[in-house]
Amino acid sequence: MDPNPSSQSGDPLAGTLPELRNFSLVLGGPLYQLFRRAHLDDDVISHVRRRILVICGIIWLPLLVLCTVNGTLLGGIAVPFLHDVETHARFLVAVPLMIFAELLVHQRMRGIVMQFVERKLVPAASMERFRNAVVSAMAWRNSIPAELVLVAIVFPLGYLVRTRIFALETSTWYATAGSDGTALTLPGHWFSWVSNPVLQFLLLRWLYRLVIWARLLWQVSRIDLDLIPTHPDRNAGLGFLGGSAHAYSPLLASFSAMSAGLVASRIFHEGASLADFKLEIVSLILLGMLLVLGPLTVFAPRILLAKRRGEREYGAFAADYTREFDRRWLRCADHDQTPLLGAADIQSLADLDSAFSVIKDIRAVPFNRDLLLQLLWATLAPFAPLVFTMIQLEELLDRMIQSIF
Repeated sequence: MDPNPSSQSGDPLAGTLPELRNFSLVLGGPLYQLFRRAHLDDDVISHVRRRILVICGIIWLPLLVLCTVNGTLLGGIAVPFLHDVETHARFLVAVPLMIFAELLVHQRMRGIVMQFVERKLVPAASMERFRNAVVSAMAWRNSIPAELVLVAIVFPLGYLVRTRIFALETSTWYATAGSDGTALTLPGHWFSWVSNPVLQFLLLRWLYRLVIWARLLWQVSRIDLDLIPTHPDRNAGLGFLGGSAHAYSPLLASFSAMSAGLVASRIFHEGASLADFKLEIVSLILLGMLLVLGPLTVFAPRILLAKRRGEREYGAFAADYTREFDRRWLRCADHDQTPLLGAADIQSLADLDSAFSVIKDIRAVPFNRDLLLQLLWATLAPFAPLVFTMIQLEELLDRMIQSIF
């Protein structure tokens, strides 16, 4: 059986650029091969739930068992395990969202990369350069040294960040505070050397994938693309790139869930207020937008160049056409007996006006306000429950009713 069914499907892209059919930011790398051998990643669609259950079972379930044995499940310490909102937000919300994001990104990115060829935006002379960019991106994705570097970063840096920078200033189920500093408990050792490194590895691997995606887009933006100034997407034919940002919505929600868990811990256990973290929340939003939308801005020079070219060329064409239109219909008494109603010249003038309006409305970046709002809501959603720490539900409902009526 042919391992690549597309080669027999009559797809013109399959023979010329088979790399497009195999492109994925997700399906590759040593960990992916390990998952395949464990039957956790044979099919990224059907096994997402299985991988979520297995990974969350490894990083969260042992903590539940060890805290039960240690007597810190519901009490016995200032912050028992079941009261630690930050831990549950990280391992039961953020991790599943990161894994779910792999499904959306896998499905969306392949189609987006293919559209450069399907829309004939890459000239034939630049096709080999485009192919090399795609192959290079997959080589980075499959890099064994890259994942080894991520692992090397995770353990020392992750332990330092979690136990020294973000640790609560009180005894918890994972560490007890004393005059000599903090000491890890039995579940704390699993938390510090297994659970937390797994989460941090997933996080760093996603950041690495974003780097691969940004690098690929930058390389493609260096190609002399055959952009179309009159394309109705108002992006000279590159409007489809905004679809990549949609796929990252669960990833932004995952990042935000980790931050919301940290804020919740400070509110519940250290008496902080949600308002104290306004700067951090705004910074998180800006960082998320930069990670997701920043790579798309590399096409701005190409889009603006296409706009200027379109204004110049269509402006000259419109001048010639309207001058002839004026001579025939306004400066000449004889119109070849052509009735005004339904005249093709008048319809062509309207079409020309529409084309020129499209060129004038071209946006420099391939995303719009609706996409910005979607990403904003995805980032803010995990913080929504914390609003109730500042205002009672009854008071909030009363204000909503008053604002409506």
